[in-house]
Amino acid sequence: DVRHPGRSVVVIPSRMGAQRFPGKPLHLIAGVPLVVRVLRRAMESRRADLVLVATDDERIAAVVREAGGTAVMTPSDLPSGTDRVRAAVAGTDAEIVVNVQGDEPLMDPANVDRVIEHLLAHPEVPLATVARPIDDPAVIADPNVVKVVRGDDGRALYFSRSPIPFRRNAEPGLPTWKHLGLYGYRREALETWTSLPPHPLERAESLEQLRALAAGLVMAVLPAVGDSIGVDTPADAEAVERIILKEAA
Repeated sequence: DVRHPGRSVVVIPSRMGAQRFPGKPLHLIAGVPLVVRVLRRAMESRRADLVLVATDDERIAAVVREAGGTAVMTPSDLPSGTDRVRAAVAGTDAEIVVNVQGDEPLMDPANVDRVIEHLLAHPEVPLATVARPIDDPAVIADPNVVKVVRGDDGRALYFSRSPIPFRRNAEPGLPTWKHLGLYGYRREALETWTSLPPHPLERAESLEQLRALAAGLVMAVLPAVGDSIGVDTPADAEAVERIILKEAA
């Protein structure tokens, strides 16, 4: 029964100390704190039994609780968002855990459902994520937009901030895939991932999913529902606000 309490848990890691955008989780987007926007979207998931915000800051926790959400305090010295997710589910019986990045206010809840459903249907797959084809050269060249190359079986071959695949020759039927900020883990895969030391590829690209790939963990890359903009800068926040206000008009 998928409705077993705590079986599929969504965790939103959220911390204040973003170097490029201090105080980002509480930044107001059309009058609502960023972290609350992410929380509201995640709570629309049909397949999640529980949604948690994992934070190290009481100000974030207070805003989440005011919005009717559940906040879990986690240590501030954790090395990555994935470690924060693992810490948040330590006391639960979660079998499938979905990490929705705390700076993804436009993430379609259908992507959460898609990842949970894929992991439930494919017990041999330890990890899953979502991506969408892109063709705008400026977006493809942007190092803040993470690209992924998929194998014929749908698994991730590599993630990079560089444009991949490199197009030495024109190959019209070959898409470039943009990775969206969401991961699904089987519980034991989450334990494995966070027990591994940071990998040189991960450190070079500043992409923690490369730790899992380098260790041989298979990550399914599913076609995403819609697009999502990760808020890395105040300019990103303004772009998201324009989209939200336009949709509300």
